[in-house]
Amino acid sequence: MVIPVCRLADLPRGEAIRLDIAPPVSVFHTDDGELYAIDDTCTHQDASLADGWLEGCEVECPLHASKFDLRTGAVDAPPARLPVRTHEVVVDDGTLHVRLSEQAPDLPPRVGARPAGGAA
Repeated sequence: MVIPVCRLADLPRGEAIRLDIAPPVSVFHTDDGELYAIDDTCTHQDASLADGWLEGCEVECPLHASKFDLRTGAVDAPPARLPVRTHEVVVDDGTLHVRLSEQAPDLPPRVGARPAGGAA
């Protein structure tokens, strides 16, 4: 499934945007101009990674400082142990789109799996 996000010009470098789908996805525009999309929910506890701190190709969860590599979804710092799912970002005619992964998401405890693209 491919989801339109926004115009590239509307997502400044160093910022992120959260897509309110289920489960939520965040798109990050790094200071270097790279674009990445990952599941928005930290795998440790229910917190939005779009609200975290972006540094290089890592995002730090705003709740307990877990860090995730935007390129791979891998955990770079605990307390999270499970990676986040990554998604492909496509720019077509100046508009960002996310092609959702078909893999199952790793969600934190007490956050039930919901189908992608459904209501949150």
